[in-house]
Amino acid sequence: MITVEEYQESVLARVEPLAPRRVPVAQAHGLHLAEDVTAVLAVPPFTNSAMDGFAVRAADVSGAPVSLPVAGDVPAGTTHPVAVPPGGAVRIMTGAPLPAGADAVVPVELTDQPPGAVVLPAAVEVRRAVAVGAHVRSAGEDVRPGDTVLAAGTLLGATQLSAAVSAGHGELLVRPRPRVGVLATGDELCPPGTDPGPGRIPDSNSVLVAGLVREAGCEPVVLGAVGDDPERLSEVVAAALPGIDALVTSGGVSVGTKDVVKAALADRIGFTKVAMQPGKPQGFGVLDGRVPVFALPGNPVSVLVSFHVHVAPGLRRLLGLPARLPLARARAAVAWRCPAGRRQFVPVVLEDDGVDLPSVRPASAGGSASHLVASLAAAEALAVVAEDVDAVAPGDEVGLLRWS
Repeated sequence: MITVEEYQESVLARVEPLAPRRVPVAQAHGLHLAEDVTAVLAVPPFTNSAMDGFAVRAADVSGAPVSLPVAGDVPAGTTHPVAVPPGGAVRIMTGAPLPAGADAVVPVELTDQPPGAVVLPAAVEVRRAVAVGAHVRSAGEDVRPGDTVLAAGTLLGATQLSAAVSAGHGELLVRPRPRVGVLATGDELCPPGTDPGPGRIPDSNSVLVAGLVREAGCEPVVLGAVGDDPERLSEVVAAALPGIDALVTSGGVSVGTKDVVKAALADRIGFTKVAMQPGKPQGFGVLDGRVPVFALPGNPVSVLVSFHVHVAPGLRRLLGLPARLPLARARAAVAWRCPAGRRQFVPVVLEDDGVDLPSVRPASAGGSASHLVASLAAAEALAVVAEDVDAVAPGDEVGLLRWS
């Protein structure tokens, strides 16, 4: 057997980030930036009013209450606003450019004018003085041209995209969302929601892996379940390759007489035993010179563990992100046994007990047994126990691999 680190390194050494693409901002939601975004425009792009009210010279209202003649109107969108003459005022809306001559805005609530009035008054009574710069947003006070607005690697959500547009961008260079083929194997699999009958089980792995792929920021391409027929599996893989960037298979990688993935792909990908529990049998290779293939065991807990330990780092590499997540620490809330000589990954539930580290307990009474699929729903992370530990006692410190 090889160590977890040795296997991870062998995988990551053969995975390259997808080439970035420039896409319209409207198509970039949920993708990661491939370069820093610097401002083309100042934000705000021009000095403007922060309130509905009247643009004035602050010195002219220092003796408020005062009455000033109104020289004009400046609604939002005005490109050539009326200047404010000495001793006068101009009505202004929020977001409208500050007229020449003005250095402050008096909110309409501090005047004799009713909010929302349509008719432009001949004069306005200012009932309270305002300071220079009051209710004025200066050009570039948030961002100046050339400032970094978003860093490379940023996950683009609604607010990030809004910031990019405000800074003058209509397109962004992003890492495309990898399309990941999902393929379950085994004659025993039947479609979800059907009566499996004797000797068969529902295909939960396709749903599990597709969900994990989506949660990793990629797009699953579900290829369905293939029985223990190497020729059929080869046909499905060959047909899928042109449209995918990675492939995850489950089942058929151990030492059984019908290990279909081994039989179909052994000449193109390598299979090995990794010193971990669950998930000892693993397979990896690159097809067509560009599509990494992760061949996982078939038991669902093994699939979950193998995905987070080996597949997720590879998918993050495809996305141009740091491959490994930092390992946190936790304390065991209960005792459990560990396999000699293998690193143990136990799906766990986190308990907030208010001490220095969170406490965890196995999501299933069966610990890390690889067939306990129904207990996966409660799992929030993986407890990681070193190879030289044969038992965990309450209060012992363990590693914690979070997936959210």
